[in-house]
Amino acid sequence: MFQPLALHEARTLPLWRQPIALLFLMAMAMPLSFATWSALLNNFVIEAAAFDGSDIGWLHTVREIPGFLAIGVIFIILFVREQVLAMISLMLLGVATAITAWFPSLGGLLFVTLLSSIGFHYYETVNQSLQLQWLPKDRAPQILGLLMAAGSGATLVAYGLIVLLWEPLGLTYNLVYMVAGGATFGIALFALFAYRQFEAPHPQVKKMVLRRRYWLYYALQFMSGARRQIFVVFAGFMMVEKFGFSVHDVAALFMVTLVANMIFAPIMGRVVAHFGERNALCVEYVGLIGVFLAYGGLYYFGWGVVLAAALYILDHLFFALALALKTYFQKIADPGDIAPTAAVAFTINHIAAVFLPASLGYLWLVSPGSVFLLAAGMASTSLCLALMIPRHPEPGNETIFARFAPAPAE
Repeated sequence: MFQPLALHEARTLPLWRQPIALLFLMAMAMPLSFATWSALLNNFVIEAAAFDGSDIGWLHTVREIPGFLAIGVIFIILFVREQVLAMISLMLLGVATAITAWFPSLGGLLFVTLLSSIGFHYYETVNQSLQLQWLPKDRAPQILGLLMAAGSGATLVAYGLIVLLWEPLGLTYNLVYMVAGGATFGIALFALFAYRQFEAPHPQVKKMVLRRRYWLYYALQFMSGARRQIFVVFAGFMMVEKFGFSVHDVAALFMVTLVANMIFAPIMGRVVAHFGERNALCVEYVGLIGVFLAYGGLYYFGWGVVLAAALYILDHLFFALALALKTYFQKIADPGDIAPTAAVAFTINHIAAVFLPASLGYLWLVSPGSVFLLAAGMASTSLCLALMIPRHPEPGNETIFARFAPAPAE
């Protein structure tokens, strides 16, 4: 089971034991913990630990530190195979999620959040690398869309159980966190022993890789991380703090979002394949500008809860187009650069994430609407960057400027 098997030889295995099947299994295992943690977090920290905007900002700052240190994956894969590291990271995420409710204080939640975040971010780094190594370029956007839909489906089951059973059975935070974390741990443990170690045709460079010709990809990753943090930290917190959403209200909103993602994510994959990465990302960023401006209006003009919920769903749909950033890099990258660049990109993506949540937590106390106006500005910057992507990106044609001057090799 731990013997390497070339990707082309894996086609002879039963369908459920092939690499793409493993990607789907992992895509469903991770959200069981992470999405459940996210769905309950805002209610849990307010009810059990009396968090305010500053506290939630610090929590998310600590959560993002492992993402900033994702570059450490490069050194770990010197000794541990990427596929094995993915399973170990998933198990750590599961364990940390299971014990979350045991620490109902700021200090305790910072500690357990750090553990779960190490598992989540190291898993995501390796998972992105494996996806781009294992998926054929011509089918990558469509399969990535299906993987997003599979993750949404698994999360939908978890949220559905919360909505249906939370009040009738008197569920507790501790029980739900333990069940969700245990499920992720069990699936990861099964996958560790049930699947062969798949060997991609191109050996990965096991050192830090920074290439000048990837500069646009790095810039888009940085802006994506900064913009995404504002939504992740404050959009859900707003629904509880301003509109008084209960646990099952939040879970119900997440369920509607997940159903929409299950329907539209595969469509988004086909859109990216047909219209190209530049057009897809431009549509995403224009949509996000409108969404964040409307979020700001919720505070400045007192718009209602129905609009807030609709904007939350729209935001997720636009973010589904972000898979175009992955396929853009897959098209311009040297095959051996995928693993180290995935780690570098995750670190770049989380540079702003380390300081933004805490600093914007203080701004939230003074002017919540200004936080979302700042996000709209970040989305505008991303739009300007996306316009620099060529219609047909490839090595040597990474940006529109490549038509005037050859891109440097390094």
